[in-house]
Formats: sequence, C-alpha cells, structure tokens
Amino acid sequence: MSRYLLAAALPLLALCPAAASPPEAPLTIWRFVAIDGKTPISGKTELRIYPDRIAATVGCNRLNAAAKISRGQIKTGPVASTRMHCDGLMEQERAVTQLLGASPNFFIEGDRFALRSRKHSAELIKVPAA
Repeated sequence: MSRYLLAAALPLLALCPAAASPPEAPLTIWRFVAIDGKTPISGKTELRIYPDRIAATVGCNRLNAAAKISRGQIKTGPVASTRMHCDGLMEQERAVTQLLGASPNFFIEGDRFALRSRKHSAELIKVPAA
C-alpha cells in the first residue's frame, strides 16, 4: 500500500516550488548623510550594493535596480519601487530614485561615498560590517 501512496505523491511533489535560497549578502552597505545637500529626514536610510544590483531606502519605500559598476559610474537599469506614501519623505525619495536611475557618477574616499548626476547628489558613509 505504501508503494502506491508514494507513487501517487511523486507528481504532487513535482508541483511544489524548490526551497528559496537565502538572500544574497550585499558587498557594502552605506547610510545617506545628505540628499541634495540636505540631511535625510529619516534616520533609517541605506544603500546596499550587490554584485549585480543596488537597493536603497530613504525610510519609506524600497528601491531596487540592476547595476554595473564601471569606471566611476554606476550604470543602472530602471529603478523599481514599492508604492507606499510616507508624509515628509517623498521629495527625498524621488530625488534618490532619480539619482539612481540616472546612472550616477561616484567617488569613494575612505568611508565616504558620493553619488552625482546632473540633477541630484547624495553623500553616504559606510556602515561597519556586523
């Protein structure tokens, strides 16, 4: 009887998705200290750099884009975002979204990281590894 149950269960197991792999660890994590020359409104800001993408938040929505770092520039694909409205944060969030989407130039000096496009800029500091 157990052989028949196993034979009947095998096709059902094939329909189950494989276990999700653990999330990829970022190469570096940075915290925004200035967005277009202004202190971030939220204290919960960050930019995470992965081998093939970037992820950011200014304290409300999560932003993600495919990215390739090359010769002082982060070349990005379209920036995807969650769609929550957060009073007071939307102007800085739009600026960071546009900055990342513009394939910004960057430079790193010690633990400081700067991003620049024609319209926007950001200054960040490195978050120490945990």
